[in-house]
Amino acid sequence: MRLGDRVELHARNLRDFPVTYTLAVDTDAFEIEGAATITRTLRPHSSEQAMLLTPVGRDVSAGYSFSFDWTVGDRHVNHDDDHVYAFPYAHGTSHQVLQGYGARFSHRGAEEFALDFKMPEGTPVFAARGGIVARVEESHSRGCAESGCSRWANYIVILHSDGTTGQYYHLQQDGAFVEVGDSVRRGQRIGLSGNTGHSSSPHLHFAVYRASSWGETQSIPVRFLSEDGIIWRPRQGGRHQAVHL
Repeated sequence: MRLGDRVELHARNLRDFPVTYTLAVDTDAFEIEGAATITRTLRPHSSEQAMLLTPVGRDVSAGYSFSFDWTVGDRHVNHDDDHVYAFPYAHGTSHQVLQGYGARFSHRGAEEFALDFKMPEGTPVFAARGGIVARVEESHSRGCAESGCSRWANYIVILHSDGTTGQYYHLQQDGAFVEVGDSVRRGQRIGLSGNTGHSSSPHLHFAVYRASSWGETQSIPVRFLSEDGIIWRPRQGGRHQAVHL
């Protein structure tokens, strides 16, 4: 938006849930009011002035360029650490943990508290916690272990009441039983496992996240209810029988 010689950049959230966005501007022709890179959270159906650019001189022909990305949720959320999750598979069943918290292969950094469960393709996947479906991708049919394969992943993202998200990855093509905006309950069947995206064998990747910058998320450690009681840290190679209450 032009305000005389100045340029006002606005961010607008058209969705029914909060989003966290990052915006970076590169310019020699304008002075940026505030930081050149910002990360902020926008409430549902709201907008705000993100940046105000003022020309340095009369020649603004160089203009400006910007980079932008976003993700679901609020980066300032406080996870409800008292909440106990269900394992994301059928009540009374168990699946081997292929990768646990901090696994060296790929569960480091932002994915430190993710879990991979060994599952044959087409195994029903269940909501570990209730919430609102925020994103669904089920169009892909490809899975591979090479760099860049993550873009082929099918997934479901559920926004929880505390602003975190539960994310279920590598689902089967056309394997989602829910749509964006649906309200789901804990223990509800939401999809079918698969082998899509960055995946070398059929499995389900599950984790709880808070929003971060540049469309990324940071995983959070959570507790699970099993037939044996509360599981604080699912063990790699272990199996835990799900209980849906």
